This record gives sequence, structure tokens and C-alpha cells, in this order.
Amino acid sequence: MEKYKVGVIGGTGMVGQRFISLMENHPWFELKVIAASAHSAGKTYEEAVGAKWRIENPLPEKYKSFIVKDAVADCAEIAAEVDFVFCAVDMKKDEILAMEEAYAKAECPVISNNSANRWTPDVPMVIPEINPEHCAVIEAQKKRLGTRRGFIAVKSNCSIQSYVPALSPLRSYGLKDVLVCTYQAISGAGKTFASWPEMVDNVIPYIGGEEEKSEQEPLKVWGRVDGGVIRKAESPSVTAQCIRVPVSNGHLACVFVRFDKKPSKEEILAAWKEYRGVPQELALPTAPKQFLNYFEEPDRPQAALERNLEGGMAISLGRLREDAQYDYKFVGLSHNTLRGAAGGGVELAELLCAQGYIERK
Repeated sequence: MEKYKVGVIGGTGMVGQRFISLMENHPWFELKVIAASAHSAGKTYEEAVGAKWRIENPLPEKYKSFIVKDAVADCAEIAAEVDFVFCAVDMKKDEILAMEEAYAKAECPVISNNSANRWTPDVPMVIPEINPEHCAVIEAQKKRLGTRRGFIAVKSNCSIQSYVPALSPLRSYGLKDVLVCTYQAISGAGKTFASWPEMVDNVIPYIGGEEEKSEQEPLKVWGRVDGGVIRKAESPSVTAQCIRVPVSNGHLACVFVRFDKKPSKEEILAAWKEYRGVPQELALPTAPKQFLNYFEEPDRPQAALERNLEGGMAISLGRLREDAQYDYKFVGLSHNTLRGAAGGGVELAELLCAQGYIERK
């Protein structure tokens, strides 16, 4: 098949590097453009990244000589060269809003890892296995923007990937109250132990803005498209604490849940095992064959052992048991820069291509 031409905006940051690494052997997508800040523009990608390459896989040889473009100043030129872009920039919220809309209005679809547009009412925030139907709001967004093919779609925050996928198949039992504590890897802050030595042998019980995202974003994911906007779900009530821990990759969540109609443990395990989403039905290239994976061992899942399951795109679960105050408690794990960031963005782009929202020029 003819490949889609792709750009990565914000290619020098950690998530941008993940996007670029995932493009190296992608069967549908071909990387054509790398863009970053004006400081990096005009340099080769190898010069721009230099010693800041933070991915365990080496910098792909075929991208080293790419000349980095200016993400803002070269918007029109980039939009003309590609079928869509991934966006993972480190900018102020208002600057991101303006830039992503500029690309969309230049008739270039934007698949964003940034949080700026997550609460724009007609921008879908999609976990492909859970709420692919939200993509339908794109038509209303294009009418607002006055575009034919340009639009913005975003992925959700990395922290919710470790528990929202596990709760979603259980919604028929009436999710009532959810308490979650997330233990989040340093790569979620774009750091390594070399660049953040104060995290070695340390725990920081605060991540700015993360708890609000963890409590509110699930309600948009579980919401519905109505009247050209996405209306968030009214329940469950979610409360969260988010903690930074000395782990390179992998966000762990300890989850407590109360139901309107309490299922049996066997019903929960069956729901997890049997759950399949649209990406599995379509056999999208990045989609895991088994989305939710339960481990019987009492000390699993572990970040070092399970985070790379199915290319880092599967969710690992364990320690399901009844609780003295809630109905059940369990542990979930996801790879935060793969499933939670770039990998989730790539899978969303695959979904949008497969369903005709993104067309080749």
C-alpha cells in the first residue's frame, strides 16, 4: 500500500523521539518532516537532538540527516508536504492552541499528545479501544474551523491509561466511586536518571496538574457525542493522588472501585479477558492482540517485567481482590511513553486512517 506521509512536530523532546522511533518500520506511515523550535530549525536532526536522545533504541540512521523545520514559522510548508502530523511540543497552552489550530486550518490533521485541546468540546480525546465513536465529532469540528480535511484529535493523559482501560469493560455494573493512586515514571516528565539525579532513591508526592487530569479526563473518555460536542459522563466519582517514583518507564495505578451492582470476581476477570476493541477487530498495526492482561501472581504486574508487553501497548493487571471499604481493589500498569503517549497517538492515527477520517492527499 502507498504510505501516508507524516510529520512530527516537537521531534526533539522525549515523546517526539518516541514518535520518530515508531515511524522507523511502520507499515502504513512514512516520516517526511521533523519540526521543532526555532532554536533547532535549520540543523540536522542529529545535531538538534545531540546527546538529548533519550530512547533505548538508537536514533534511526535514516532520520539523522533530516533538516529540522520551524514548527510555527514553517506551518504552511509542512502542511503541504504531509498527510497529517503528530504533535508533542513543549510550549505554553495558548501557543499550542494557536499552533494546532493553524495546522488544522492549513488542511493538515493533527494527532496531539498535548493537553491543550483535551477539553475543547468538539475535539475527540480517544483511547482507541474504549471510545472510538468519539471520532464522529470531527465533522462538527471541521465545520467550526471551516476546513475540508483539517482537524485536531488528541490522546488522553498517560496516567489514566493504567486504570481507565480496566474499568471500561465493567461500566455495565454501574461504576459508582473510584479511588486511584498512580505511581508514575520519570519519563512522564521527559526525564532520565542522568538528567534528573535527584529522583534516584527518592519519591515526590506531587505532579503538577496530574490529579485534576486523572479525575476529570476519564469522564470525557466515557462521555458521549451530542449536538456536535462531547458531553462528559456524570459518573463515576473519581479521586486521585499522583506520585513520582524512581522508575524509568511505566505508570502503576492502585485502584479501588465501588459499583451499583457488584459483580463477582469471576465476572470481572472474564470481562477483562474477553474485552476487544475496534483496533483489535481492525487488526491495526500498533494495536495489541490482547488489550487487557491479568497476572495471577501476587507480586505482578511489575514495571520492569510488564511495561513492554506487546510492544508497550498492552495493559497489565493484577491483585484483584475484595476490599473492606470499596467493593474491589486491583493494580494496573501501562507504558507511559508508548501506550500512554506516542504509541497511543500512533494507534489513534491508524484508527483515523482506517475509518476514513484521514485521507492521502
